[in-house]
Parts: sequence; structure tokens; C-alpha cells
Amino acid sequence: MDTEPLLASTPHRHASSTASGSIADLGEAEEFLRQFYAEQPEQPVPFAVRLGQVVAEVDTTGTYRHTSEELAFGARVAWRNSSRCIGRAYWNSLRVLDRRDVTTPEDIHRDLCEHLRRATNAGRIRPVISIFAPDTPERPAPRVWNDQLIRYGGYRRQDGTVLGDAAYVDFTNVVREMGWLAPQGPFDVLPLVIETADDKPQLFEVPSDLIREVAITHPDQPRISNLGLRWYAVPAISNMRLRIGGIDYPLAPFNGWYMGTEIGARNLVDEDRFNLLPTVAACLGLDTSRETTLWRDRALVELNVAVLHSFTAAGITISDHHTESRLFLNHLAREERNGRTVSVDWSWIVPPISGGVTPVFHRYYDEVEQRPNFYLDDDARARSRGQCPYAH
Repeated sequence: MDTEPLLASTPHRHASSTASGSIADLGEAEEFLRQFYAEQPEQPVPFAVRLGQVVAEVDTTGTYRHTSEELAFGARVAWRNSSRCIGRAYWNSLRVLDRRDVTTPEDIHRDLCEHLRRATNAGRIRPVISIFAPDTPERPAPRVWNDQLIRYGGYRRQDGTVLGDAAYVDFTNVVREMGWLAPQGPFDVLPLVIETADDKPQLFEVPSDLIREVAITHPDQPRISNLGLRWYAVPAISNMRLRIGGIDYPLAPFNGWYMGTEIGARNLVDEDRFNLLPTVAACLGLDTSRETTLWRDRALVELNVAVLHSFTAAGITISDHHTESRLFLNHLAREERNGRTVSVDWSWIVPPISGGVTPVFHRYYDEVEQRPNFYLDDDARARSRGQCPYAH
């Protein structure tokens, strides 16, 4: 197979935006096809023929359509290239659901629900991605405003404190203004806001039978068990743009399973989230009058014990940060043996608890731009924070 970049001299073809969508980047398309054929050489159409098809399609329409095989490969490699993910050892097991022909909000909602059903898998969580229509020069892609398919609402009280997840107070206010009848509890699952080119943003509830939740209990601290905490089983990220071969897919929700620290050392304890560390410390009878008692550290460990204990007892897949750290270094070694660079953001790979006693802490990594990949755009981030168009 020819290894010279056939399209390197055509910078005018590189990605640009229009009012309705984006023009495919032919340089990225060729780069991706070369990678696809290098790693998946047994293809019915030769590389040169396929590249010619893509060039002709882009010249005619401004975009091109990935084959099902290209789409699946691209999605899996995007996960493999995600520098902030410690769980990439499982990249090749990602189940890819092709939803590119789904157009209406109602059908998108149906398929998002099916995503949750397949991912939950009666507790044996499966990595799944659902890929909906891409941006094109003629038509913007559909999107979901929510940053995850399941999130809890937040309500600011008159005294300034928050009931629920403080990070989602603004988003909760927006969906209430759009007509959501909020139950106003600490663990209310927010509705999905689905937007398409042909319809204004619409609210859709997540069916309760698809929301698998785990009651957080502690094996030997009953006061923690009595707090009434819970968390959902499937972390399905829904506002990151998947980019494959110069094509953008803004709606491509994907999930793995939780590492316990994501819940027990971030979601439940960050001051701009549930901020429960002082509450847990009180349950344990810890002295919080000074930092030298290390009450935060002790409370954090016990809350993480509770999370791992609870998910395991409920039969829901979860992993601990020590195991995932070792598996990640195994993945790194395997990729290096295959001649591939693993891009790593150290600040995300090192766990937020006991980082110094995990093996990922004690080494340097390369952080390079790799494609395909997932990206979080300012617009998507703003929508998930309640700074949404059409909201007022």
C-alpha cells in the first residue's frame, strides 16, 4: 500500500464550518483510512479504491459516509486514544450501535433508552456507544444537552445551600422552565433534552425501569448506611463530539463502567457537587476542628469502601483504582509492543485517592494529539451547565 500522503497538498479541503454543518476534512479522511487499512487489512475494497470513493463523495457533497466497519473501528480507536481515560484496556470490546439514520426526537429517545438497556445488562455493565447522524454541510447533527444520560438534579434553597447535585442547579432550572415537574429530592434523575434540526429542544423522561441505582451502604458503619445515599450504575457520557476521519458526530453517547473513586472521591464529595465529606466525617465521629486529624482522608476512604461494597453487593460492575492502575500499565505495555504511542494526561490517570500508592503515579507519559478521538466543545459544555439557547 502506498504510504505517501496523497492529499497533503490540499489544505483548502481541511475542516471548516458553515452555518448548517461542517465540510469533511479530506486530510483527516486519508489519515484515518490508512490507519483503518493498516490495522484491519482484510477489506473487500482496496485502499486506493476506497480513498477515491471518499474523495469523489466529498467533492460532490462536502462530506462522506463511513462504512459500518469504519465507524466501529473509529469509535473503538477514539476510546483507545482518549488521554484522560484509565479504562482503555477494554477499547476493543466496545459495542458500536449505528444510529446514523435516526432523525426524530422520539426515535432518538427510543435509541438512547435502548443504549441504557444494553449497557446496564442486568448489572454486568457493557461498554457501548450509540452513534447518531454527523454534522454535514446541509444539516447540523442532533444532540443531547445533558452531559450524561443519567444525572441528578440540584435545587438551591433559600439559605443558599443545595439539595442534590450542586453542579446541575442551573440545568435543573432550565428544564423546569421548559416544563419539567421536578420532584425536588436529592436524587431526581433529570430529563433528557434532545435537539434536532427540524424541532425545537424537547424534554424526555428516562424510564424508571432503565435507571439502575445502587443504595450506598457501609459494611460496618451503619450511620453511613442510614444517610440514604445512592448512585446510578451506568456513566454514559452524552455531550462529547466523536471525530472520525474528518467527520464530526456530536451525538455519540458512550459508557464504560465506574471506577469507585469517580463516585466516592468526586461526585459525592466535591464541594461543587454533593459535598458530603463533612457529613460522612460526622457519621464516623471524626474531629473536624483541624486539618491535622486528617478527617477528610479518613472520611474519604470509608466512603469509597462503602461505594465499592455497595456496587459489589448489588451485582453491579465496578472497579477499584488499584486494579485499574495495574491494568492500565498492562495496556500501555501492550500498545507499545504494537508500536503505538499511548497519550496520557497524568492529572486524570492518577486516581483522586491514594494516588502515590498506585503504579500509574510513578512514571512519565507522552501526551500527544491522536485521532480519532472525543472532544468536549465549549457549546456542549455550556448546554450541560444550563447556559442553553432557547432556554428563556
